[in-house]
Amino acid sequence: MKRRNFIKKASATGLGLVAASTVLASCDNQEKDKKVTSSGTPVRPLVIATWDTPLAVGTAAEVLQKGGTALEAVEQGCRIEEANEKGQSVGKGGLPDRDGNVTLDACIMNEKGDYGAVLAVKDIKHVISVARKVMEETPHVLLAGEGAKKFALENGFEAENLLTEASKKAWEKWKIKSEYKPIINIENHDTIGMLAIDKEGNISGACTTSGLAYKMAGRVGDSPIIGSGLFVDNEVGGATATGLGEEVLKTVGSFLIVELMRQGKSPQEACEEAIGRIVNKPGKDFKDFQVAYIAVNKMGETGAYSIHEHFSYNLFKDGTNTNIKSDFYNKS
Repeated sequence: MKRRNFIKKASATGLGLVAASTVLASCDNQEKDKKVTSSGTPVRPLVIATWDTPLAVGTAAEVLQKGGTALEAVEQGCRIEEANEKGQSVGKGGLPDRDGNVTLDACIMNEKGDYGAVLAVKDIKHVISVARKVMEETPHVLLAGEGAKKFALENGFEAENLLTEASKKAWEKWKIKSEYKPIINIENHDTIGMLAIDKEGNISGACTTSGLAYKMAGRVGDSPIIGSGLFVDNEVGGATATGLGEEVLKTVGSFLIVELMRQGKSPQEACEEAIGRIVNKPGKDFKDFQVAYIAVNKMGETGAYSIHEHFSYNLFKDGTNTNIKSDFYNKS
């Protein structure tokens, strides 16, 4: 009898320990979920994009308000800037490389984690749409150069000269000295990166650019590279970058921000830490280049941060489209 009672007590104790550990594990998981999702009511729909891009953001917001997906929204929004010849850093009218050729890079990512990109593409204006076709209609995720152009032409995109007269004159003026130096906040505009949350709560992102002005032929920056110029995880949030791509590539900045949000940081805290990874490197002199990030989490909380001042972003939220100046580091 004593032995039997002992076994019963031991069994009960064991079950109690198992139950307790299960409760504790559940609490831990709930706490993790709280860190990722925050609290309150999710904000939907939402669009956020780099720089002063009200028309692009407004176009994306209209897609969402009509019941379109986040993927459709970011594609249509980015196409607005690709067609804006005055921008000189995206699509037609972009500033050329040292040889006078305008080459474009773009990537797009949906809520499933699918990704498509094209880089160093000549003569095709809407590379964001080409990137989407790569994602949806090929077994690949990235096409480059002539291969990407060939794919675009085969899929109905038209070839056109992307070098406008204004950009050609700027290039010819640059050739007089041929000084290669990144220009901070050129034209108060740069790569457009865009993130959106649709009515279903799904997140997608896109990024498109003509790259660094007067770059070496063949140079590709962060914009079309997954995890650097753009990253989306539908369970957590998304982030996108603008500025000197080489520095973003070295720190895989957009992926870093999403992972920091997964660990419990707010979008703002994550953006600030990602900038810190750049400026706090030993011996790093960041006075001559700009990098900026924007981010959104699953709840629709947003963040933005840059190295230097004058970076801004457009945000469509609660029916309002607003341009907002970003906080910045610049402690030199």
